[in-house]
Amino acid sequence: MSNAAQASPSPQPLPVSGARLVVEALEREGVKHVFGYPGGAIMPVYDALTGSSLQHILVRHEQAAALAADAYGRVTGRPGVCLATSGPGATNLVTGIANAFLDSVPMVAITGQVGSPLMGTDAFQEVDIFGITLPIVKHSFIIRNTADIPRIFAEAFRIASSGRPGPVLIDLPKDVGVLTANPEPFELPEEPAAPLDEASIALANALIAEAKAPVIYFGGGVAIARAERALCDLAQRMGVPSVSTLKGLGCIPSDEPNYLGMLGMHGARAANIAIDNCDLLICIGARFDDRATGKLDSFAPRAKVIHIDGDAAEIGKLRVPEVGLTGDVSAILGRLTAVPKIADWAQQCRAQRKMWAPRYDAPGQGIYAPALLKELSEAAGDKAIFTCDVGQHQMWVAQHCQFSRPQAHLTSGGLGTMGYGVPAGMGAVLAEPDATVITVSGDGSFMMNVQELATLRRYRLPLKIVLIDNSQLGMVRQWQELFFEENFSEIDLSDNPDFSEVAHSFGIEAFTIDHRSQVGPAIQRLLRTSGPILLHVRIDPRENVWPLVPPNSSNVQMMEKGW
Repeated sequence: MSNAAQASPSPQPLPVSGARLVVEALEREGVKHVFGYPGGAIMPVYDALTGSSLQHILVRHEQAAALAADAYGRVTGRPGVCLATSGPGATNLVTGIANAFLDSVPMVAITGQVGSPLMGTDAFQEVDIFGITLPIVKHSFIIRNTADIPRIFAEAFRIASSGRPGPVLIDLPKDVGVLTANPEPFELPEEPAAPLDEASIALANALIAEAKAPVIYFGGGVAIARAERALCDLAQRMGVPSVSTLKGLGCIPSDEPNYLGMLGMHGARAANIAIDNCDLLICIGARFDDRATGKLDSFAPRAKVIHIDGDAAEIGKLRVPEVGLTGDVSAILGRLTAVPKIADWAQQCRAQRKMWAPRYDAPGQGIYAPALLKELSEAAGDKAIFTCDVGQHQMWVAQHCQFSRPQAHLTSGGLGTMGYGVPAGMGAVLAEPDATVITVSGDGSFMMNVQELATLRRYRLPLKIVLIDNSQLGMVRQWQELFFEENFSEIDLSDNPDFSEVAHSFGIEAFTIDHRSQVGPAIQRLLRTSGPILLHVRIDPRENVWPLVPPNSSNVQMMEKGW
């Protein structure tokens, strides 16, 4: 008998449960951390997590899982992963999914679902999360067949990361997670790179060469494309003044001489004036958002426009450019080689930046939040990451902190999500453990996800929280003061708890300051503490964010603070 005849057939691999295939798929994608909260429909996956290489972070509300995954994705550039059960668990993820969608953040959200035979029967904890999230995801999957799990997860991660990133939802019926299968091998097709438009590049170079007063206007699309180095090289090569959107902060370091600051509603006067006077606007990874442009028809009114973006849908959406370029942003920027002769224009812009620099000599002995944040940023240094909630403190951070990379400034730009700061800080700490991560929050925003102090305590995440407390919904109060005839409707938060005591009750170190002489020592204590800590800062409730462009106004019609 031949050796071939004697050889026994290779044993078939044993079928694997769907839940185990989910965990293996996450491990194959290089996932290290998963943010989630268990429940009935997702329980098979939690059973399979035991013994895996994944570190699950048990948040105390599913919204925090999605927001932490959002920040994780912003810092690493890879999809953050969140996990929730069906029904209310899934719907609690919706705000975080929308947040990632509007800011183009890679995320994979995994939701449990009732068993396949029960879907559509109004079963216990059944909601159509696929339908609910359709407008706020890049793509969605309902897994019907256990054998499809590895392929679907591979597709989901590629979709979340490629092109314009965004959240992808995977809905997993409970029975699909329990059943076993041997998955079929698969290969995802290659995505060919789009060729550069040589004619448009040549036209862009011609416009740049003839410009007398050009400005680079850049936004979050630069960070999404990881094109910061190419942007900095372009700005230095051309010597062109530049301005940033809120999400673009850090793509060009704040101390670069030709960088004029953030533009828009709460932007720097030098930035808004430069835009108003420019003859060429080189828009890179920005979308002419209303908070940046003010009244759109008065934005850069005399300028020709070159619009560069990774997403072709943005070109011409709000302003039709003379030249539109889409594709690999770094490659496009590398091909813009013209150098305009603009020494006088650049000097004029630098002089205006110096002339309109913020003042920090506020009268009185109370704590002036912009001065505190400037000092904190300087003390924390380049390795710090700031995560912000939404409101006045968010704008003060954008105006007065210094950033040398976009991953150092995490904020909810498109959705404006109060409660983003602390969960985002958790995600950032885990994404970049060597960084000093600082959450700047307000008394209104902080209460939105205060329960996550328990998560900080459990995992000893060394998040530094600066809670700026004006006992008001400060930004709403400011608008009511300026535009609603001081009709202060439902903004009083004077019955706030003692935030230091709240933190202590969660086992978090905390202390309170209310006098500017305390600021320096407080910052040193905050930064030197090894574990989580909360600095509660009481400020004047009448303090406003300046400058401010009124609604439906040109950006040069800025209201200023009078000392």
